[in-house]
Amino acid sequence: MEDTLLDEPIIIIRNMKNFKFAFTFVLFLLFGLSNAQKVGVVDTEYILDKLPQYKEAEARLNSQIDTWQTELQTLQSEFEKKRSAFENEKVLLVGDQLKLREKEVMDLDKNIKTTTSLRFGANGEITKLRTSLVLPFQDQIWNAIKTMSEKNGLGIVLDKANNVNVIFLQKRFDYTDKVLDVLLKGSSGSDKKEKTSTKGKK
Repeated sequence: MEDTLLDEPIIIIRNMKNFKFAFTFVLFLLFGLSNAQKVGVVDTEYILDKLPQYKEAEARLNSQIDTWQTELQTLQSEFEKKRSAFENEKVLLVGDQLKLREKEVMDLDKNIKTTTSLRFGANGEITKLRTSLVLPFQDQIWNAIKTMSEKNGLGIVLDKANNVNVIFLQKRFDYTDKVLDVLLKGSSGSDKKEKTSTKGKK
């Protein structure tokens, strides 16, 4: 009886996002153990970081972000110069000339705030681009996890990257590398097909 218990996965979990998640996790775990189902753990963040196609796409996105940051810094520099010049010269300005110069400074300040919000805000372009960047790879990872779990007879697969803080895990229950193998083999197979197709066209 003791040997049977020792064969089951030992997973200690802390810092759950909320009680509901913790309760659901315990139910799943107990269900798996009571039905003699194997439980595995993967780290999708690690897997994502190891995919060459994702790293290339992420590099392109980071390059775009750098360009936007440079543009914003240029706007901020221009704003500081115009604001400083206006503060120094406004005593000499009168009437429409004063209003025009003040409006230039205010419009530039508004432009900076709008650009910052649209591109760097919580719901800005960068956030949306990162989400759209990750989505297709999440689908690939999900399919690879499904393939791996069926091959290894897993009834439950937990993700360390998804609010589950695993502080102890026996190596034999970590299936991260196996999922990565499925993804990389699939990727190399697709590359070979593309090369064969290209040669045939020539």
